Amino acid sequence: MQKRTVLIFSIFVSYIVFQFLWWEVLLVKQSNEIIKEKQNLVALSSTNYDSILNDIQELESKKLKRVYMIVGEGTVFMLILLFGIMKVRRSIKKEIDLNEQQKNFILSVSHELKTPIAASKLQIQTLLKHELDRGKQVEILNHALDETERLNKLVENVLTANQLNNKTNILHKENFNLSALIETIGRRYFSALIHNHSLKMYCEANCVLYADKELIQSVIVNLIENAVKYSFDNVDVLVTLKKEDQKFVLEISDSGIGINETEKEKIFENFYRSGNEDTRKTKGTGIGLFLVKTICDIHQASIAVLPNQPSGSIFKVEFQK
Repeated sequence: MQKRTVLIFSIFVSYIVFQFLWWEVLLVKQSNEIIKEKQNLVALSSTNYDSILNDIQELESKKLKRVYMIVGEGTVFMLILLFGIMKVRRSIKKEIDLNEQQKNFILSVSHELKTPIAASKLQIQTLLKHELDRGKQVEILNHALDETERLNKLVENVLTANQLNNKTNILHKENFNLSALIETIGRRYFSALIHNHSLKMYCEANCVLYADKELIQSVIVNLIENAVKYSFDNVDVLVTLKKEDQKFVLEISDSGIGINETEKEKIFENFYRSGNEDTRKTKGTGIGLFLVKTICDIHQASIAVLPNQPSGSIFKVEFQK
């Protein structure tokens, strides 16, 4: 359907351009014929050779001016028309791409929602059907809690993205200890990674930030999850927070597959997922980094993506004190 729309639009535009050029050619041709007839009348109505020659030259000059005027105005109109067509085509393409991304987003969210729900259901059914020892029960319950937490984070992301898109989110700014918040996030969401040394955190103490605490938490969680997810089996994530002049600088670095230069701006677009086949195999909805960028923007914080040698990426966020 989308390809058909683009094809019909292209045919329609081609027809308009062709017709315009054709009428311009006809207009110039008609103008030349009128001038030629006037020249013939001048030649027939006078016996003075010099007068005839002057009149013919004057008519020839008028003909050239008229041709230049028609071609010039036609060219300007054509350029304006092509510019408008280009804008419309770009708008249509953007709308088509957005619709495609939204469709992929719905499919991704559906899959992301089903997975933790199905896993939690299976674990609870296992507890109900089998008489297990206490240790095994605790293990299964912990897995169920992990899936529930994953589901909770996904729902929070979707709700926050919707609020930011519709500009219904009201900032609740307060002074809070950013250093303590990062450590709390580590213990709550990533304790297993910290325990096996896949995630390390080094935060300068008492970095007090005036911002929306819940939104800043979303930034940190999404950036760490992104670093872990795209590291695949080689998870080695480092989170650092330090004071620099009038800023708090947060860096989340990983040793994963990294990000192409051409995609460093696109990754912050809503619903965007990398075209790399390796990254497409991972779970995700394409809204995490969009949330990060949007939240940074409304807090006047800057975010940049830097290469991490020899491999991976560094997401650098600078908060104003």
